[in-house]
Amino acid sequence: MLLKKYNHSTNLKKILLVLCLVTFGGLTLTKLVDADSAITQGYNANQYIPPESIVSVKQGTYNEIIPTNLSNANSLVGVIIDNNNAQVSVASGSNQVQVATSGVNQVLVSNINGNIVSGDEITASPINGVGMLVNQNAEIIGTAQSNFPNPSASKQTITNSSGAKQTVEIGTIPVLVSVGYYTKQPTKTLIPTAIQNLANALAGKQVKALPIIISLAIFVVTLVVVVSIIYSLVHGSIISVGRNPMAQSAVYRNVLQLSALVVAIIAVAMFAIFMILTRVG
Repeated sequence: MLLKKYNHSTNLKKILLVLCLVTFGGLTLTKLVDADSAITQGYNANQYIPPESIVSVKQGTYNEIIPTNLSNANSLVGVIIDNNNAQVSVASGSNQVQVATSGVNQVLVSNINGNIVSGDEITASPINGVGMLVNQNAEIIGTAQSNFPNPSASKQTITNSSGAKQTVEIGTIPVLVSVGYYTKQPTKTLIPTAIQNLANALAGKQVKALPIIISLAIFVVTLVVVVSIIYSLVHGSIISVGRNPMAQSAVYRNVLQLSALVVAIIAVAMFAIFMILTRVG
């Protein structure tokens, strides 16, 4: 009887021990695969790249990285982190830098393309390794988890694409790293897409709604005037010839004059529309 009681007690202790191990192991595994943990991959770097920099795979290689800018953003892979910060590492060799390909990580960003709000998508910028707010179709590093500028930001002066000096703020914010492609949604306007595209083609640039509306108004008025003139011309000519067949020469002269007037009205209207589309807004 005592032996049986002893076995039951021993078995109970074993069960409790197993439950503790399973619980502890589950918590540990959960921590490792938590969404905030960084899953990294090892890459070669033939130059020093500061942690928190955005990086791309160098063209012509498969495992060498360089700082990302606008020229190589299409091969963006992730962000440099300290080796000690990697929770799960997929390394392909020794003496390599670790690149976070997922998880929430601190990333260098700037306000070169405007201030960043939590939830905005982050893409490459003209500054090596530094991200910025995306505002057009582009590769992105991930989604901002806080606003920028923030207290950690510092001001720097750079030379923009037009050669002018520009003061920007650079710092770090947490970003949910998930490399992908951002497609800008078209702005909803009252202008039909076909007319918008035609106006853009005529102007050679993106045209705002107001110039298009004014141009459409001019076009409609011109169309009404031209149709009225043509109708009056045809109607009057038929009546004149019917009443007096000898007046054909005068009718032809009148037709030529009114035709020239119609062409002039159309030319003036088209010139006005072109000037409005290219100059206004």
